[in-house]
Amino acid sequence: MREKLERVCKAFCIEGELLDYEELKAGNVNRTYRVDILRPDGGRKSYIAQAVNTYVFKNPVQVMENIDRVTEHIRSKKPGGVALHFYHTRDRRTYWFDEDGFWRLFNFIPSETHTVCDDLALVENAGGAFGEFQMLLSDFDAADLYETIPQFHNTRRRYEKLAADAAADPCGRAEGAQAELDWLLSVEDAACALTDLYEAGQLPLRVTHNDTKINNVLFAPGERRAIAVIDLDTVMPGLVGHDFGDAIRSAANFVEEDSPETERAGVNLAVFRAFSEGFLKKTAAALTEREIDLLAGSCFSLAAELAARFLDDYLLGDPYFKTDYPEHNLVRARCQIALAKDMRLHMAEMEEIVHACAAKYRRA
Repeated sequence: MREKLERVCKAFCIEGELLDYEELKAGNVNRTYRVDILRPDGGRKSYIAQAVNTYVFKNPVQVMENIDRVTEHIRSKKPGGVALHFYHTRDRRTYWFDEDGFWRLFNFIPSETHTVCDDLALVENAGGAFGEFQMLLSDFDAADLYETIPQFHNTRRRYEKLAADAAADPCGRAEGAQAELDWLLSVEDAACALTDLYEAGQLPLRVTHNDTKINNVLFAPGERRAIAVIDLDTVMPGLVGHDFGDAIRSAANFVEEDSPETERAGVNLAVFRAFSEGFLKKTAAALTEREIDLLAGSCFSLAAELAARFLDDYLLGDPYFKTDYPEHNLVRARCQIALAKDMRLHMAEMEEIVHACAAKYRRA
């Protein structure tokens, strides 16, 4: 591996001697290494070398073109600040590949991440980081980006596929999931609100991250201060509600997304409020009234959409999501359904929180 990493660094025009390297185990998709280089001037600098999983990302060149455009735009807005930077090869590409890998190399940022936390100040700062990501790209034309995962958040398409696969029932699993299927279909129009409004021309297309989990925010070591948003493989054109809703769906549930204790699943309004404060502090002045009105509902939409995806994968024999046991995807679907049901019960409170935050920061 040392020889491979030396070749990767050379491909990206990094001068110096490779002193050491370490494989970083965080993340389940790409292979990631920190490499330490002794530079010609005697200084030591670290970089991140990453082998992209081209089975998951079928169009890695488009992925990297999106990332390059977005990160360079952000860097231009933060002169002297902390930002991701992807290095270029001699022919100005942000990727290098050979017979056994598709590689990229970017700057190492000393930091820490948090997977699950009850620290509301940290949650608020994570919301601020994703909000700042939106604001830094608010003048970037989202239409200039590739849609690297077509129809990713087209909830109508997700529902159509679920209904068709349930009717075909290729694995004979539909009967055992009928209650979940019936409920999801009963709320289809509410779940598809974002998709329908966008297709009706009532919502603006924006640059969206599409994986707004708190562990995709880097924090200053030993501090609650957010310093950068990472994991940009899914950056695409989308709706602001996709990022806000997915963040709440993942962070504000009382249980893990595959918990069998569905009776405990539900929206933690303290976490919801903290994330909303951070996010809207950065974005309230730039979002449209319609976007703000839909933020709370977007959380329900994203929970229902993911439940539909989990259930569909279960009906098809689990080809997409990795499972640990035969009913894993069905358990995941049930947990998301329980979360979505609880969100509907608390929707008035969620909307009140969003509008209070938006009003406060629009006045500021």
